[in-house]
Amino acid sequence: MSLLTIENITKTYQSGHKAVDNVSFQLERGECLGLVGESGCGKSTLARCLMQIESINEGSIIFDGEHIEKLNERKLYPYRRKFQIVFQNPSAALNPKLKIKDSLLDPFLQYRGDLNLQHFSFSSTEHFVKQLLDSVELPEALADRYPHELSGGQKQRVTIARAISIEPEFIILDEPTASLDVISQGAVLTLLKDLQEKLNLSYLFISHDLAAVNQMCQRILVMKQGQIVDHFQQEKLFDEDRHSYTKELISIF
Repeated sequence: MSLLTIENITKTYQSGHKAVDNVSFQLERGECLGLVGESGCGKSTLARCLMQIESINEGSIIFDGEHIEKLNERKLYPYRRKFQIVFQNPSAALNPKLKIKDSLLDPFLQYRGDLNLQHFSFSSTEHFVKQLLDSVELPEALADRYPHELSGGQKQRVTIARAISIEPEFIILDEPTASLDVISQGAVLTLLKDLQEKLNLSYLFISHDLAAVNQMCQRILVMKQGQIVDHFQQEKLFDEDRHSYTKELISIF
């Protein structure tokens, strides 16, 4: 059984704009599935729908065998621990008034009673925070700093550490390297691949950067104007039968 199955989901705003148009796909356990397309094509809206941050108008979202698209917040609560999201802008994702250690502890404290940690251990808050920082190759000294004292790459690593702190099964990576310099981009991609293997994570990797998607993913979906127009194995990226829009993206990359 696939970890995530999306069936014919549509998201239409009150303005009449159809941001997500009859989208279907499956994500397998341990897979990194790429979703690529230009800015404004509906990728981030789809991510918010999958996270149940926004509701869908039609279709089904099946996570680990359970239809979650119509669950109320109380019934959705145990599933929220299993899927997390890393956003494009780490500065906006971190509370500027909280020290890094407090941001890292927040999800754990929220779900503590429901956790059965396999990869991290909790003997003290200090030890737990150190493990998380170690996992994303950051020094322990950053725990007592505030977000404005960190570089962009360091802040993104903190948001990744926060996402894995409750050992989810699935993480949506929504343009995770878009705000970083080239050196930081490569380092974060390498880190994400290492964490996927160590923690047995499944990723939906969303980007407008086909090169990054090609590096990270086994399968790739191409989105245009809210629709999936192409879907293929990574090694078939340059096949002649690719959709014309995919070929446009290839010409850029």
